[in-house]
Amino acid sequence: MSHFDVAAAAVQAALDAGARYADARVMHRRYESMFARNGDVEELTQSEDAGIGVRALVGSSWGFYAVPDLSDGAARAAGGRAAKIAAASARVPGPAADLVPVQARTASWSSECVIDPLSVPLSDKGDLLVHATKTMREHGADQAEGLYHIWDTEKWFVSSEGHRIDQRIRECGGGIASIAVGDGEVQRRSYPADRGQYGTRGWEMVESLDLGAHAARIADESRALLTAPPCPAGETTLILGDEQMALQIHESVGHAIELDRILGWEAAFAGTSWLDLNQLGSLHYGSELMNITIDPTLPGALGSFGFDDEGTPAARRHAVKEGRWVGVLAGRDSAAVAGLDYAGSVRADGWARLPMVRMTNVGLEPGPHTLDEMIAATDDGVYMDTNRSWSIDDRRLNFQFGCEIGWEIKNGRRGRMLRNPTYTGIGPVFWRSMDMLSSEVVPWGTPNCGKGQPGQIGHTGHPAAPARFQNVRVGVRG
Repeated sequence: MSHFDVAAAAVQAALDAGARYADARVMHRRYESMFARNGDVEELTQSEDAGIGVRALVGSSWGFYAVPDLSDGAARAAGGRAAKIAAASARVPGPAADLVPVQARTASWSSECVIDPLSVPLSDKGDLLVHATKTMREHGADQAEGLYHIWDTEKWFVSSEGHRIDQRIRECGGGIASIAVGDGEVQRRSYPADRGQYGTRGWEMVESLDLGAHAARIADESRALLTAPPCPAGETTLILGDEQMALQIHESVGHAIELDRILGWEAAFAGTSWLDLNQLGSLHYGSELMNITIDPTLPGALGSFGFDDEGTPAARRHAVKEGRWVGVLAGRDSAAVAGLDYAGSVRADGWARLPMVRMTNVGLEPGPHTLDEMIAATDDGVYMDTNRSWSIDDRRLNFQFGCEIGWEIKNGRRGRMLRNPTYTGIGPVFWRSMDMLSSEVVPWGTPNCGKGQPGQIGHTGHPAAPARFQNVRVGVRG
């Protein structure tokens, strides 16, 4: 049987058991990662799994069941079990769950991949990390680390509405970090970000990072930070680099606009959102420079796909337009509850997990400035970049973030390096204070977004550019 036939058998079994709607995802996933420290490869992980997950809708309730067995009998049994679980849940009274309409289609999609990352010899990958970590050690790193991750995922999706969609998504990326130890002080510098950089691309993604060429610089910076003055405390003008802006978008916008959180469906673990659906279309989230899109169609970005895990085709739309909140991340059921006419943001972490609302590529459109122009226009301020720590409340409103490195800005020039820079704010107040935004957008990838019970890890993208904010509290301790 083909994978489509297996999925179709599961869907039919769910319908036969009483479901009014059902879908099934067959998934085959391969994963590889390597970690090197101080010139030696210490870890190599390779794994492969396959299975089928089935959703069934009965009345007001979903049922889900998954098995690591792609035989016809196992698929049909999974479909029947999903419908029985849904029927049991439907005994609790509730309104019937509607689904926003999506045109059924037969389609195939794959991400661009120039160099198959799993075909690159392990020796070449190891040499890359060994060279970079040795270089960092030679330039003063007390601990030098390097890593990469590769995911190769194939999906076959069938629904009772007629969908038959297959996709292949290859993702990879990596990074390096230098840790320096001083007298009562430890400092870390990372490249290209604290988690690395990732995308839906082949090994050319890692090659483009040129890890070895940046190894000496970040080792030198980690040592310099040990004796750099601390970030001063107070209110000032703040300029954030693009990597930190990606984290700012992820935490204070991306999670806040997830519709399941707004509706209270995720309150048990991931929290809710400060946003109120009654204000959709009218709330001023930020300044007029704030234009944030939800765009899974971006070539090479980590949150890109052809279709989400409900068969909704990828489409670009605004979440914030000229500072006004206009869109959310939604699934077919949550959108129907909210009275919206679009979905397209539902994905699952593997065949054994229930699809849920997740970020795709949530990021800023370019602004009219450059980083150099922002610095030149700032008489007194602080420039920070590369995330080190994050803390935000469960409504995604009040936050405090720390960065690996900062620089003092005086009279339009970047001055001395600052260690342990931090800043704090309240989401809409902070975004409304943005008065300059760069056109230099980078599609940062976040491969470790956690959400759900049981927990799921999502891959998200965040196009981001340097930006300037006024009257921000910095140098917060504790």
